[in-house]
Amino acid sequence: MPPPHSRTSKKKPSNFSTQLKLLFKQLFHLSFYKDILINPTKSIYVMSTLFLLEIFLNIFIINKINYTEIDWIAYMQEVEGVVNGTYDYYKLKGDTGPLVYPAGFVYVYLIFYYITNFGQNIRLAQYVFAGLYLMMISAVFYIYNRNAKIPPYAYIFMCLLAYRIHSIFVLRLFNDPIAMTFLYISIVLLLRRQWTLGCILYSVAVSIKMNILLMAPALFIILLLSIGFRATVKNILYCALLQFAFALPFLLSNPTAYLMRSFDLGRQFFYIWTVNWRLIPEHIFLNRYFHLSLLAFHILILLYVCRYQWLKSIKTFNDLLNYHKNYYLSDDAIITLMFYANFIGICFCRSLHYQFYVWYYHMLYHLLWSTNSKAMFNLLIVGLIEFSWNTYPSTVMSSLILHVCHGYILFKLLTSLTMEPNAKKIDKKVK
Repeated sequence: MPPPHSRTSKKKPSNFSTQLKLLFKQLFHLSFYKDILINPTKSIYVMSTLFLLEIFLNIFIINKINYTEIDWIAYMQEVEGVVNGTYDYYKLKGDTGPLVYPAGFVYVYLIFYYITNFGQNIRLAQYVFAGLYLMMISAVFYIYNRNAKIPPYAYIFMCLLAYRIHSIFVLRLFNDPIAMTFLYISIVLLLRRQWTLGCILYSVAVSIKMNILLMAPALFIILLLSIGFRATVKNILYCALLQFAFALPFLLSNPTAYLMRSFDLGRQFFYIWTVNWRLIPEHIFLNRYFHLSLLAFHILILLYVCRYQWLKSIKTFNDLLNYHKNYYLSDDAIITLMFYANFIGICFCRSLHYQFYVWYYHMLYHLLWSTNSKAMFNLLIVGLIEFSWNTYPSTVMSSLILHVCHGYILFKLLTSLTMEPNAKKIDKKVK
């Protein structure tokens, strides 16, 4: 008989080497690449490739395409007033007008002011914004990959069609993309159920640009269902305290000026810059009754969606306040609530300017693939919206196309979206 050890003398291939050989075999099959482009669970391959390409693309844009001055000098003039000891918002202004953003904006651009040699080193500022873009797209990719809902090929279009988005970041240096970067990071934290930290980052985003408040109703519902009434109030208090801490120097100087300027809901926009309302005459665009009508439609649609889509299985007020149990919200529900609330606000905005495109561009794909529309039609809608935002100056036709696309998406969300974010209950002990 052979010695006992002879039966095991042959070495079995390791799992790693087996998987490596399998991978090399797959690389020579078309089905492998087809799966990577179509299967949402394989999105990480496309996302990783696109992220690397985005690094080189941003460097190329910065070095080959001319920077366009719009608001950067005005931003620097506004924060320079703070450097010189002025905290009265009525006295803080730049070439394009008075300072109209909350205090977080001041602190962010103060940092830029000092690291760019008092605003003179614009090339360095562009690279900083390129870094912010990469942070934002990383957060967006994390959100989409975690949800695994969108086919990976859609992300190629998301990046290839983002001409206006890249321009807003590295060629214009607006504050809108900074606010959205913090917003997407806050959503990442919400998906990880880090509620308090997510709320704090959300509040930071609000302190940079007020449009982030469009998602406040959704965040409130997410918190209320997930962690209950008391914890929700506590997190809202944290958000308010952060706003107060940021604003304190300005409130001590002139509280009325700060509140009237930084959170001015009645501020008039210039007709020349509107992207969405070029199809109406200027006198209607500036009419207060028109503004109030848009606000009324916004609130009514939001209330309808809240009651008949987001909370339709909540039967009593006590159930909503979760005195005894919390509800489980899926990742898809959290993302949809935030994106949906924001999109409703976009549809009824008094005016959309070109830099506002970043408010919802990366959310469109999730919203469209949350409906029952065909993939090719979804891409067509995205393309038409992109056409509207890249028509400068805007025209009656570009504005009309934008409204038709927005109306179609909203209609499909209202009629075909099925979501039960509150269907499954969990004990409060479960996090």
